[in-house]
Amino acid sequence: MAALRVGLTGGIGSGKSTVARMLADSGAVVIDSDAIARQTTASGGAAIALIAQQFGAGFITPEGAMDRDKMRQLVFSDAGAKTRLEAIVHPLVGAETARQAAQADSACIVFDVPLLVESGRWRPRLDRVLVVDCSEETQISRVMARNGWAREAVAQVMAGQASRQQRLAAADVCIYNDASMSLPALALLVRQLAQRFGL
Repeated sequence: MAALRVGLTGGIGSGKSTVARMLADSGAVVIDSDAIARQTTASGGAAIALIAQQFGAGFITPEGAMDRDKMRQLVFSDAGAKTRLEAIVHPLVGAETARQAAQADSACIVFDVPLLVESGRWRPRLDRVLVVDCSEETQISRVMARNGWAREAVAQVMAGQASRQQRLAAADVCIYNDASMSLPALALLVRQLAQRFGL
């Protein structure tokens, strides 16, 4: 039996990572595309030489990692820079994701992809898209509390992501994880969903 391939996504502060952990606890193999991207841009990562070549040594820290803050500022102000960075990182992430999926031993493989809807290339590879949703106000207050960011910084990140409407339109399954949702209630929902996913 081929494993069910589920794409998991949600806006910043939606609780997507919590849902991913709960699915893993239920026996899913979770492949975290963000974690893979971070590895490629960490010290010694596969993207570092290409980033230095494309953007200059000023975007590499003394430790040999990509300077995330500097790069974040650049890509927010320059769409071309974002495209150039993605052209370096995305193929590396795609190759590592495929490698991990080929080794996965579970009835369900969950691909945790923050920008699943935005990328446009994930849908054909998936059996289901699971969206973790909440109100925009909940997103903002969670990220401000968790990261210590100003409201404007959270709003800027949200503006660069798909809208709630776009994510919900792409969803086969949706978990509504608003501020009123307790962790035990969320865990129960995820366990029920895991059973539907063959876990």
